[in-house]
Amino acid sequence: MIVLITGGARSGKSTFAEKYAAHLGSSGVYIATAQITDEEMEERILHHRDRRLQSGFPWETIEEPYGLTEWLAKLGAQKDIQEQQTVILVDCLILWLSNWLLHDGEEQPFEQVLQHVDRLVTKLKNYPGTVLLVTNEVGDGLVPQHPLGRMFRDLAGLMNQRVAAAADQVFLVTAGIPVELKGQAFRF
Repeated sequence: MIVLITGGARSGKSTFAEKYAAHLGSSGVYIATAQITDEEMEERILHHRDRRLQSGFPWETIEEPYGLTEWLAKLGAQKDIQEQQTVILVDCLILWLSNWLLHDGEEQPFEQVLQHVDRLVTKLKNYPGTVLLVTNEVGDGLVPQHPLGRMFRDLAGLMNQRVAAAADQVFLVTAGIPVELKGQAFRF
């Protein structure tokens, strides 16, 4: 099962995702895509780690800014992950996307980043267990002034659409309140 959880900054997405993972499984693998780039980011990462420790739910944490698809392949091949009802939680896709967008050596960043997204979606569709993916809605605000900002916004929108299309459930979290969207979606 693929579950996409989206919303704005500080909307409660990660907290909901962690609680939902505990509801769905007996243990979890938390794939964190953030990188420590400054003191404030380090504090955010420590806060997330502490919250998981305090939850009482058994988490294994993997810190991986780029190799998300490879980790899903590796975890999907482990029989004990499936047998023990281990839920995978990825937090967050937006940081993973920005890591790739800012990756050194990207000559055609839009096309190359979109290829990473497509490989991820393919891997998700074939994953044998449950994966929850946290992402952000970034297109609700002003049009970014800088070309890189517009490219990021466009890639984020495309990524979210592609993952949502593959997902079994899509939640929008606003003010800490999750609403399941996919079941309510208009169908042509």
